[in-house]
Amino acid sequence: MIVEENQETLMHFHWNKMEDIINRGGGNLVIELYNSTPDEDFADSPVTFKTDGIERVVRPGGSVVLTPGESICLEQGVYHRFYGEPGKRRVLVGEVSTVNDDTADNRFHETVGRFPSTWKTGIRW
Repeated sequence: MIVEENQETLMHFHWNKMEDIINRGGGNLVIELYNSTPDEDFADSPVTFKTDGIERVVRPGGSVVLTPGESICLEQGVYHRFYGEPGKRRVLVGEVSTVNDDTADNRFHETVGRFPSTWKTGIRW
């Protein structure tokens, strides 16, 4: 994936998919994290995760910044959104994951349509 500065994936988690997100080069990738509750809301508990195999913890809603060459492992049920850090250039992002059913395994925190009706350029689909 190419992620531009401030280009954001919406806050979501996966019920089944587990994924590693890798900053393959360019700028920095910012990832915000929350645990999920049984009713699929944001938990107020600290989030434990691994970057490059090292266990780390952030507060709920905390950010992790991946610089080129770094990766994060995202487990099932961990809400995440990511974007290119402003002022640091676009980011080349790789993903290694278990199989994902894109229509049935994504839980977005906010209800969104499958495809946007308008791009920032004003082009309508």
